[in-house]
Amino acid sequence: SLCCFQVIRCRAAVAWAAGKPLSVEEVEVAPPKAGEVRVKIVATGICHTDEHLLEGSFPNVDFPVIPGHEGAGIVESVGQGVTSVKPGDKVIPLCIPHCGECSFCLNPESNYCLKSHLSESQNLLPDKTSRFTCKGKTIHHFLWVSSFAEYTVIPEYAVAKIDAAAPLDKVCLLGCGFSTGYGAAINTAKVKPGSTCAVFGVGGVGLSVVMGCKAAGASRIIAIDINKDKFAKAKELGATECISPHDFKKPIQEVLTEMTGHGVDYSFEVIGRADTMTAALASCNMNTGVCVMVGVPAAGSVISVDPMLLLSGRTWKGTLLGGWKMRDCITKLVSSYLEKKFNSDALITHTLPIAKVNEGFELLRAGKR
Repeated sequence: SLCCFQVIRCRAAVAWAAGKPLSVEEVEVAPPKAGEVRVKIVATGICHTDEHLLEGSFPNVDFPVIPGHEGAGIVESVGQGVTSVKPGDKVIPLCIPHCGECSFCLNPESNYCLKSHLSESQNLLPDKTSRFTCKGKTIHHFLWVSSFAEYTVIPEYAVAKIDAAAPLDKVCLLGCGFSTGYGAAINTAKVKPGSTCAVFGVGGVGLSVVMGCKAAGASRIIAIDINKDKFAKAKELGATECISPHDFKKPIQEVLTEMTGHGVDYSFEVIGRADTMTAALASCNMNTGVCVMVGVPAAGSVISVDPMLLLSGRTWKGTLLGGWKMRDCITKLVSSYLEKKFNSDALITHTLPIAKVNEGFELLRAGKR
C-alpha cells in the first residue's frame, strides 16, 4: 500500500562540519521514491564510527550530514515497487546494503556489496539526490541509514524486516556494534572450542567479541584494555582474565605469549590503532594463529609490519560487519536475541533522548559506555 506521500518535518542531529558538535534541528524528509522506504527511527545506538565521522576521519563523507547507522524503526511508507516491507513493519536498516545483483552479493561466502561506501559513496541515495533538507540546504545521508533523524529514507535493499515482538530500543545494536563483534569471533575467526583468545579493547564491540568467543566455546578469553573500569563487564560476559598494558614494562604481545606458552589461537583488535593491530598480530601463535582486525583505523592510517610475522603461517584478516550477509542474517540474529541466545542488552549503558545526543558522544569519549 502506498500512503503518506508528503514531506515530514521532524528532528534530526545534523553535523554541519567536521570537528563541530551535532546540532539538533528541524529537518524536512521527502517521501520515498521508487525502490525506497521511509522509516520512523525509534532507537539508535552511538557507534565509534559516528565519532570518526564527526572528527572528520571517516573517508569520503560530505558535510552537512545526518550521522547514525545503528538503528531500528517502523516503516512509515514505501515507494513504488517495494515488496519486502510494508508500512507498520519493524525493520533494521543495514549499513552494508545487499543489492542482490553484484558479484559479491551473488557469492554465498561474501557479505560485501558493491553499493557499499567502500566502493561508491553513500552520501546520496542511489539516484544521486538527498531526501533531507534543513534551513533550505541539502543535507547528506550517512551509509544510507542516517539514524540520528526521527525519519529517514533508505533503499529497499538496505533494510530488513524483523520479528514484530522485537524491542526496538534493544535490537538497534544488532544493526552494527553487536553483530560486528559477535560475528568477528563466530564467522570471521571461526573460533574453535577449547581455544585461547585475546580481545584488544573491550568497549561495546569488544564485549561482543568476548560474547562470540564464549558462545564458540573458547576456554580462555583474555581482555586487554587501558580502562580497568571495563573489566567487570568483560568478566560478566565471558572474559577469563583482564589485563592492562599499563601494568607491564614489556610489550603486551610478550606478556600474552608468556601467559599462553606460544601465543593465543585467536586475537582481535577492536580499537582501530596501527600499534595495537601489530601487537594483536604478534600475540597470536606464529603458525596457526588467526588475528582479526575489527576496529576502524583513521582514514589514511598505515601499518608497518615485520613480514616474518606472516611468513611463519599466521593469518591476518579483516571483518566487515562480522561477516554476516545482513539482509539474510539480521532476522535470525533478532530471533536468537528473542530466544536469549546472547545478552546484547548488557552493552546498553545509557539511554538518552535525541536532544542529548552530544552528551552521548561525551560519554563515548570518556569511556563511560
